[in-house]
Amino acid sequence: MELNRRSVFALGAGAALAAGTGTAHAGPAPEPNLAGFQHNYTQVNGVRLHYVTGGRGEPLVLLPGWPETWWTFHKIMPALATKFRVIAVDLRGQGSSEKPQGGFDKRTMATDVRELVRRLGYGKVNVVGHDIGAMTAFSFAANFPEATAKAAFLDVLHPDESFYQLPLLPPPGGFTPWWFAFNQVRQLPEQLLAVRFRHLLDWLFANTAFTPAAIDERTRQIYARAYNSPEAIRAGNGWYQAFHQDIADGKTYAKLTPPVLGLASVLSYDQFTGALPTVANQYEVVRVDGSGHWLTEEQPDVVAREITRFFS
Repeated sequence: MELNRRSVFALGAGAALAAGTGTAHAGPAPEPNLAGFQHNYTQVNGVRLHYVTGGRGEPLVLLPGWPETWWTFHKIMPALATKFRVIAVDLRGQGSSEKPQGGFDKRTMATDVRELVRRLGYGKVNVVGHDIGAMTAFSFAANFPEATAKAAFLDVLHPDESFYQLPLLPPPGGFTPWWFAFNQVRQLPEQLLAVRFRHLLDWLFANTAFTPAAIDERTRQIYARAYNSPEAIRAGNGWYQAFHQDIADGKTYAKLTPPVLGLASVLSYDQFTGALPTVANQYEVVRVDGSGHWLTEEQPDVVAREITRFFS
């Protein structure tokens, strides 16, 4: 099935949710290992977070999106670790981090990250986010500018009132992010997707990646296991259900003062060039050619190079 990818990426707000084909995986989600990196856990801001660390240098915090985990950065972390102290964080509700009943607004999740880096002894960090992680990175820079050296947003910006204008029924040939509405529903997503999350992932990568094979079988299994439980599905939906609060919070934010890099897929580039001037004082936008939404998976060399250049 071919979709209008331009419509998908122009919306710039996360990934699609739908059914597809594939093999479901049950059971807990064992964390994969990455050579040179260590798994860590700590309690901050009332939630237990899982994070992965490696490398030496200035701290570089990586925040992943839905429906992935810290593993979305696994292709770029070794290269980044040659220049930076890499800290890849599972957000509250994600991967091996705790899945509480609330606190999924991006201001609270940014506070989680702020408390984590303070616990690690850093007064100021560089922060990179993709998808929901990009929304959290934006909120981090907005709420804690004194703790933000620079920030990079991958393919997604902070929720705003344009979300309320998204159509439920698109015109013929168009596309609408119907999962925004689906993820507002309580309990039903867990009932439909528990132990079936691999179906969603395979559809998602088939329809929103330029090169679906870039997300390999091992990676798909990692994500499917991470999201197969009702608790993980509920928590992921919570990030979307918090958009109303995120939009209200965003109205109170001044323009970002730390320097900002926008890394955009080919089809979200126009959105970034139009929006970043309105939300950031210092910014640049780089188009990542040959990639769909999954920049770190599809074009890791380009992403690693641009992140290294910007934060060095």
